[in-house]
Amino acid sequence: MRIVPPAPSLVDQVVEAITDEIVSGVLASGSRLIQDDLAQAYGVSRQPVQQALILLRGCGLVQSAPGRGLIVAPLDPSFVRDLYEMRAVLEGLAARLAAERSSDRAAREGPAYIVAGHEALKSGLVSRKIETDIAFHRFLSGLSGNAMIDETMAPHWPYLKRVMSDVFQKEESMSQTVWDEHEDILAAIIEGRSAEAERLSRDHISRAAAVFIHHLEAQQGDKAKQRRTLSGRKMSL
Repeated sequence: MRIVPPAPSLVDQVVEAITDEIVSGVLASGSRLIQDDLAQAYGVSRQPVQQALILLRGCGLVQSAPGRGLIVAPLDPSFVRDLYEMRAVLEGLAARLAAERSSDRAAREGPAYIVAGHEALKSGLVSRKIETDIAFHRFLSGLSGNAMIDETMAPHWPYLKRVMSDVFQKEESMSQTVWDEHEDILAAIIEGRSAEAERLSRDHISRAAAVFIHHLEAQQGDKAKQRRTLSGRKMSL
């Protein structure tokens, strides 16, 4: 009997809506989040908006600002580093267990995820690239047979979406590299090479982290330089 996943709750839908607007840049870093305005925009009451903002604050997408209530949090390279270090361990474990427990299922179902990923690359749509990337990694978590891996990662996907969106828009070549590495990981799982699958997965996450962190730190440096330039101009006036 096929298990039908439950429909997303209203709070889940609001979380997804706010996340999408942050990821797409409609709600930029520092944007003030007013519950009444969001409730009106999404056609819901304040309660699901309030609960959604609490969840988004917990995963780092939203933060408190003195005198301003809640705002969209700026991307934090230190937080990204911590998050990807955890990902490397969890997803390395998922790949190893998948090779040990689910190689047959990986062979049956895995190639479709690879095809979807390459189709997303051809589309050029950042949203599709992110969607297929996350779907592949959650598929591997499912193959592991360890439900705690996906449950541990689930609260962090909104923040990861935002990081991937910010980088994929500027690092086009990285998208192709990601799917080449996905193919290698899947092949190791299908062939039951558990130790190699774990190594490839951990290396994959670590390489992505290095690119993302470098990109974010460079952005922060550029913004700091701009602030100093503007400050110097004001003083000269």
